[in-house]
Amino acid sequence: MVQKRLLHLRVPVTLDEEQGIRTKARDTGLSVARYMRQVSLGYLVPSAIDNQQVEKLLRINGDLGRVGGLLKMWLTNDVRLKITSKAEIEATLVAIRTTQNAMLDAILELRNKKTNT
Repeated sequence: MVQKRLLHLRVPVTLDEEQGIRTKARDTGLSVARYMRQVSLGYLVPSAIDNQQVEKLLRINGDLGRVGGLLKMWLTNDVRLKITSKAEIEATLVAIRTTQNAMLDAILELRNKKTNT
């Protein structure tokens, strides 16, 4: 059962402080009241910008996977394969996989920080 909030606190602030609080609340995607409650009670408030960065990394990671898939398809279906050495192709694929794994690790770390706050 959700407890209804009936009490209000009045906190005097300057115009600059009000603008700063509103900006930070907006950046987190929270209302001013929820933001102030969470900050006042000592909770870490993740920024919505962090969430946007996670989503951007996920899209890049997916794009990188598709690039690897397209490269593999090109290599198996194209006569130009003979122009490039097999070692060079394998090195490129390993680099793509390594980058993709590093990005996935970074994404998971960001998600874990987000869920632990």
